[in-house]
Amino acid sequence: MSLLTLQMPALPDPVKVVLQPATTALLVFDMIDRICKNQPNCTGVMVPALASLLARARKAGVFVLYSTREPESSKWMPQVAPASGDPIVKSVGQDRFYSTDLEKTLKAKGITTLILTGWKVSGSVVYTSVGATLRGYTVVVPTDASLAATDYEVAIGQFQILNQNSANATNEPLKANASTLSRADMIVFQ
Repeated sequence: MSLLTLQMPALPDPVKVVLQPATTALLVFDMIDRICKNQPNCTGVMVPALASLLARARKAGVFVLYSTREPESSKWMPQVAPASGDPIVKSVGQDRFYSTDLEKTLKAKGITTLILTGWKVSGSVVYTSVGATLRGYTVVVPTDASLAATDYEVAIGQFQILNQNSANATNEPLKANASTLSRADMIVFQ
């Protein structure tokens, strides 16, 4: 069997986005000890970026929600753990909308924009971004707060996020019903 070599197109740079706290939710996926503690991208890049983003989001009054599989729900990385009162959606699939009350929870809060973070960009984040855009949400994925173990997985995940459904291949900031790649320090709450 021979291998096929493919070259992916270059991804556009992350862009600055300005979000309205009242209609924005920050979702945190699988930032749990068992998954994260042995992953250099998680501990060295994602945790610091997400901790900073969480602090700014909470200060601005953004709705913060966590999701992981039920047996893991009490073992979050301490730097990015849920605060008292943060809801935790028990997931049953990679798309966090699948067989959960996530959409009902978001609609009840008047949320229209989602910031998707956590482990991993080529798994839960990409699948939930598809689920979100199909439901009419505008999605922001901070590239430093959603990674994977390898550069390959990161590139594939980011490419899929920008080119799914209502494609945003040029990474237009906050294109309606599509996904935008940003960075934690480029997300502004106003």
